[in-house]
Amino acid sequence: MLLSDVSIKRPVFATVIGLLLIAIGAVSFTRLALREYPDIDPPIVSIRTTYQGASANVVESRITEVIEDRISGVEGIRFINSSSQDGQSAIVIEFDISRNIDSAANDVRDRVGGIIRMLPEEADPPDVQKADASEEIVLWLQLQSDKRSALELTDYVERYLIDRFSSIDGVARVQIGGQRTPAMRVWLDRRAVAARGLTVTDIERAVRTENVETPAGSLTSQDLIFTARIERPFRTPEEFAQLVVAKGDDGVVVRLGDVARVEAGAEEDRSTFRGNGRDTVGIGIVKQSTANVVEVAKIARERALEVGATLPEDMTLQVNFDGSVFVNAAINEVFITLGIAVALVVGVIFVFLGSFRATLIPAVTVPISLIASFTVLMALGLSINMLTLLALVMAIGLVVDDAIVVLENIHRRIEEEHETPLVAAYRGTRQVGFAVVATTLVLIAVFVPITFMEGQMGRLFSEFAIAIAAAIAFSMLVALTISPMMASKLLKPHNKDAKSGGFAAFVDRAFARLRRGYSAVYEATVGRPIAIIVAFFAILAGSAALFFAIPGEYTPQEDRGSFQIMISGPEGASFEYMQPFIEQIEQRLLPMINQGEIDRISVRAPGGFGPGGGGFNSGSIQVVLTEWGHRRNGFEVINDINRKLSDIPGVRAFANMSSAFGRGSGKPIQFVIKGPSYETLVEWRNTFVDALNKENPGIGQIDWDYKETQQQVRVNVDYARASDLGVTVQEIGSTLQTMLGSKRVGTFVQNGEERYVIFEGERTEQATPSDMENIYVRSSRTRELIPLSNLVSIEQTADSRRLNRYNRVRAITIDATLNPGVSLGVALDKMEALAHRVLPEEATIDYKGQSLDYKRAGSSIMFVFAFGFLVVFLVLAAQFESWIHPFVIMLCVPATVGGGLLGIWLTGNTLNIYTQIGLIMLVGLAAKNGILIVEFANQLRDGGKEFQAALKEAALTRFRPIVMTSLTAIAGAIPLIFSHGAGAETRSAIGVVILFGVATAMLVTLVLVPAAYALLARRTGSPRDVERKLAKEEAAQPDHEAPMHPAE
Repeated sequence: MLLSDVSIKRPVFATVIGLLLIAIGAVSFTRLALREYPDIDPPIVSIRTTYQGASANVVESRITEVIEDRISGVEGIRFINSSSQDGQSAIVIEFDISRNIDSAANDVRDRVGGIIRMLPEEADPPDVQKADASEEIVLWLQLQSDKRSALELTDYVERYLIDRFSSIDGVARVQIGGQRTPAMRVWLDRRAVAARGLTVTDIERAVRTENVETPAGSLTSQDLIFTARIERPFRTPEEFAQLVVAKGDDGVVVRLGDVARVEAGAEEDRSTFRGNGRDTVGIGIVKQSTANVVEVAKIARERALEVGATLPEDMTLQVNFDGSVFVNAAINEVFITLGIAVALVVGVIFVFLGSFRATLIPAVTVPISLIASFTVLMALGLSINMLTLLALVMAIGLVVDDAIVVLENIHRRIEEEHETPLVAAYRGTRQVGFAVVATTLVLIAVFVPITFMEGQMGRLFSEFAIAIAAAIAFSMLVALTISPMMASKLLKPHNKDAKSGGFAAFVDRAFARLRRGYSAVYEATVGRPIAIIVAFFAILAGSAALFFAIPGEYTPQEDRGSFQIMISGPEGASFEYMQPFIEQIEQRLLPMINQGEIDRISVRAPGGFGPGGGGFNSGSIQVVLTEWGHRRNGFEVINDINRKLSDIPGVRAFANMSSAFGRGSGKPIQFVIKGPSYETLVEWRNTFVDALNKENPGIGQIDWDYKETQQQVRVNVDYARASDLGVTVQEIGSTLQTMLGSKRVGTFVQNGEERYVIFEGERTEQATPSDMENIYVRSSRTRELIPLSNLVSIEQTADSRRLNRYNRVRAITIDATLNPGVSLGVALDKMEALAHRVLPEEATIDYKGQSLDYKRAGSSIMFVFAFGFLVVFLVLAAQFESWIHPFVIMLCVPATVGGGLLGIWLTGNTLNIYTQIGLIMLVGLAAKNGILIVEFANQLRDGGKEFQAALKEAALTRFRPIVMTSLTAIAGAIPLIFSHGAGAETRSAIGVVILFGVATAMLVTLVLVPAAYALLARRTGSPRDVERKLAKEEAAQPDHEAPMHPAE
């Protein structure tokens, strides 16, 4: 081959090629971004519409359905998830991962803009926003003080700290946990208000009128202009208490302090945030979707150290949770695995070659191929992440294959043909050049279909495929340039006396014995084709049985070093109801800190952000475990905690490890039932849940999102009486909102920051529906006070506070956790079968979250597997110019895949995206060994050898390189299987598939390929048959019409 010829003749040129590959790859490595996974977050657009005063049913029919119908035709929608509640509609649209977020948002805005006139006039215009699924909190800091309250700490954070962290590159926003934003709280005493002949509306009007800051013109002198401004006179609770709200006929002044309790408080004080049992305020760093999580967290930690040095003496700022810890630990573990794999592969090569000089030749291939592959990643704008590094670990056992094939052939010619190293390198590389190119193209061809995968799977594994394909391609280049050049320089000429002893001689003798044993096996199998055929179909049947017997899931359960405990109370439960339970759960967890398994605990209630975020009946606890290796597996800790929490009455609490792919803390089972009406759906839900409880498919913590148990008080206004008395429905509603909820009535300035003035009735008088009775409104006709009890009647009901739809159909989602040892695929299959059995035919089922990802990934993988098989077959057919030869080679694939499935089954793993990618790789690895035998047999037949003799010599000659390349691939997989620490579950899963699959491929190739070749390929020729035939016939028939003057 031209490459090898030039390299052997010009060794400096070959050396320069290697050095350039290393230099460019090293520079590319320093400029690549570091992240956990490729950017796999789907584009999400949300539409929020406010319709004050409308019930959930009206919001659904007048707003949600109208908008859904309009946007349904937008290109690339994956699913539409919507919810309607009193006064608000929320629609979330997730697009295909290939869709541009800006383009998608503009399309949605155009559609929504065309139906604004169709919406109720009282409804606010729909607000369309780009919501990025990747806006996750990557770092929690906690600010503590022994002397300051949460109110003062929140004020300090908002004034001095938020801007310091918001300015970091890659930070989307900064979230405050346990936030108590300062406000002026005015607690109205309804009896004092009524006793002075006032209403809530009167007091609100007075405050809005008096508490103003307005321009007052300007004063102009001959030389200067002075701007005049009326300052707000109210800044402190004492000053607000003196604000005059009314003046009686007798001249008595009524001040705000006479009818209300005024104090400096928080906008919402019903929230808590604690770290390891201490009250604190949290600072959450939310990264942008494309930001480097490791870099953002690193800069934020450095900024926290800078800020900590400037804090007052009584304050401390500490890191409470760092999402980059797992990423750093997992990537470090992969680098360690990489080093171990390199050492093992080089060790295996040394054992087989028995010479340091010979070992150095394929060993050099590893660093050059791996480092050079970073050049391709850089050129394509990819990143260093868990998957690209995992690809390089797996490539270690493969990149040496080509060099081993070249080296082994050169070594064989030196020993058997007694050629000099220079001549052996020249002739030996030319002899196997075609085989090297063929095996490389086949391996690359396996990974090409992966780049055609769509959605999240495609984005995930395209980088994996590109990284490993690049490393293999560079290994071919090295094998055809640097390896033959080094062999011509480092290998020693044949010396008969030197072979009598030493390690190299021991290895040669051992291989000679193995080769003799294989020769006997060859004779026994090639002569018994029927037995081989029966064995082949038996293996095929066994592989199919294993495939259907192994449970499936989306990703392996991964110990990520932290998890969340979600706490939910009865619908409508208050903050005060939830607090004792949350504190009880916290007290059960705190002793585990002293036991060394838990590092930090962060408690947040309510469970979401903002006032009433997630509802007051919710809470969450973030648990950060100690480092891997110093504790039990994270799932054992979770199971232990769930047992401890199972006996707490009054609330439901469960611990759940978050998913690796950004699905948050949601439960893995999300089973959707869709139907025509909520009444029908409730019946179906009850039927299905009862069946689940009787025939539990291995799930726990069963819950649903439509709960008709939310206690509600329906206020029915007697419109005729209210209109007769001159009271509007709006005034009734506004009064009730102030006294039973809260209302912002202006602002005030506190230390340079503008804060809200908030009116609310005393909470002790908001306890029962009867508390509405002694609230008064004013008649616009008589100006007299009228008790609300004369105008309204109260009705207590229970209903769901939220109406959900999925893909434009009314839906109820049933979610659940998986019991230990139960896979997602098995649970979903059993639930689906149960639903088909107990639900009527008109019921439609669907999936969300991880369940949806799993269902879609399965079909995508099957397509890639079939496509990969086809591509490899066609590539082989093109190379061998035959349909029979590639068929012989591909016969190894079913058995090889069966070996991988056997490994999955024996080790208790599942069919997930990692093991399935490993099975796809086995297609190429199985074909690689067969190419060596078939290609060499064709060469020998071209040289004039008889069919059986050529086949036997090819099998025996290629026995050693097949065993060597297989064992190096196995050596590269062993560190993956026995790795530990962060991310070990995913590495182990794919390592098991490779080890068992490659071992099976080695055995099957040596037995099946010769037998199949002998049975099927006897009448086939070589790729150059037509060329030789043409040359022969052309020589026999000279071209008499050739031009007389070719130069012209």
